[in-house]
Amino acid sequence: MGFYDQSVLSASGEEISMKDYEGKVVLVVNTATGCGFTPHYKDLEEMYEKYHDRGFEIVDVPCNQFAGQAPESDEEIHEFCQLKYNTQFPQMKKSDVNGETAIPLFKYLKEQKGFEGFGKGPKAMAMSAMLKKIEKDDKNNPEIKWNFTKFIVDRSGNVVARFEPTEKMENVDKFVEGLM
Repeated sequence: MGFYDQSVLSASGEEISMKDYEGKVVLVVNTATGCGFTPHYKDLEEMYEKYHDRGFEIVDVPCNQFAGQAPESDEEIHEFCQLKYNTQFPQMKKSDVNGETAIPLFKYLKEQKGFEGFGKGPKAMAMSAMLKKIEKDDKNNPEIKWNFTKFIVDRSGNVVARFEPTEKMENVDKFVEGLM
């Protein structure tokens, strides 16, 4: 099974097939409204506006698995994103991305691109320190470590990159631009 065999539920409960995105560059991200990385929504919206007409899509899956930072209903999350960040891309149904209850899309993405570390810099060091208290063997499992982990899928349906939330959004943007 590949990327185009996956699906996700929209906030209204409608099944959205990844086949609908065939031939496009897709960024799949798990999000939260009350996270220190929530301002990534601004950068994501800017990318969406810049590349959407050239075949770029964002699959935004809110998740409440990381310190309960997305407690709102699907409707409240959508309202928050539109009012605070003027997002034009849709938010999907709030879902789990880790563990036994993880949606199949995220199980697939993690199989394709595992965790390779948080990189360098103050945010990366802080995330690594925090994670070591929670998860002893973080380097050797592909689980999502925090909100705003981003997967990039190319126009052929290949998962070509995974960006942790500590990665600078300008680097994510440059990577996407290279696929356009």
